[in-house]
Amino acid sequence: MEKQSVFTPIKKYSFIGVILLIFLAGCQGNGNGESTGWFQHYLVETFSSIIKGTANFLGDNYGLSIILITLLVRLLIMPFMLKQMKKSAEMKKHMDVVKPDMDELKKKYSDKKDVDSQKKMQQEMMQLYQKHGINPLASLAGCLPLLIQMPILLGFYYAIRQTPEIATHSFLWFNLGQTDLLLTAIAVAIYFLQAKVSQINMAPEMKKQMAIMGYLSPIMIGIFSFNSPAALPLYWSVGGAFLIIQTIIAKKKYS
Repeated sequence: MEKQSVFTPIKKYSFIGVILLIFLAGCQGNGNGESTGWFQHYLVETFSSIIKGTANFLGDNYGLSIILITLLVRLLIMPFMLKQMKKSAEMKKHMDVVKPDMDELKKKYSDKKDVDSQKKMQQEMMQLYQKHGINPLASLAGCLPLLIQMPILLGFYYAIRQTPEIATHSFLWFNLGQTDLLLTAIAVAIYFLQAKVSQINMAPEMKKQMAIMGYLSPIMIGIFSFNSPAALPLYWSVGGAFLIIQTIIAKKKYS
C-alpha cells in the first residue's frame, strides 16, 4: 500500500469542492448577500418553510423543530452513508490481503527512481489489483454519498440562518438567536467524540493520518458556534450525536 501523508484525505476529496462549486452555481447572490438562485428557492426556502411549519405544529417550539428535522434529514441520508462505509470496509479487507505483495513491490523498486522503472512498478501494481479483484477507481464511488448529502445539509444550514422567526424563540436554557457558550462546548465535545468513534478499528498508521482531521472538525465547529446563534450549535450537536450512533452501527456491522 502506498504511503500517504496526513493531507492525503484532503487531496483525495479535493475534487468534491469543485463539483460543489458547480452544483451551487445557482446560489447567485443579491445585494443583501443572500442567495437568489435555484439552490435558495428549492432547498433553503423549502427547509425554512418546513422549520416554521413543524414549529407551529409543535406549539411554536423552534428548538424541537430543528431537532426533529435534523434527525429526519440524517435518517434520510443514512442509507447512503452506510453504503459508503460498507464499501470502505470491503476495500480495506482487499487492501489488507494485497498489502504484503505491495510491500514487496515497493521494496523491489525502492532504489529505482527512473521514469521507466516507476512506470513498470505502476504496471505491476495494476496487475496485483487485477489479480485480487481490486478496482482502484472504486474508492471514488464512495464520494457519491458525500455529494448527495452536502447540498441537503447546506440547504438546512442556510435555512436556519435565514429564518428570522427562530431568533425570537428560546429552547431549554438558551435563546436560539443568541450565542450560548455551554451549547458551543457541547457541540465541540460531541464532534470530538465522533472523531474518536470513527477511528475505532483503524490501523495505527491510519489513526495518525486522521488525527489532524479529527481535531480540525470540532475546532471549526467551536469557532463557528462561538460566532453564531445557538440554533446552529443545536443543529450541529444533534447531527453529531446521530453520526456517533450511525458510526457505531456501521463499525459493528461491517468491521
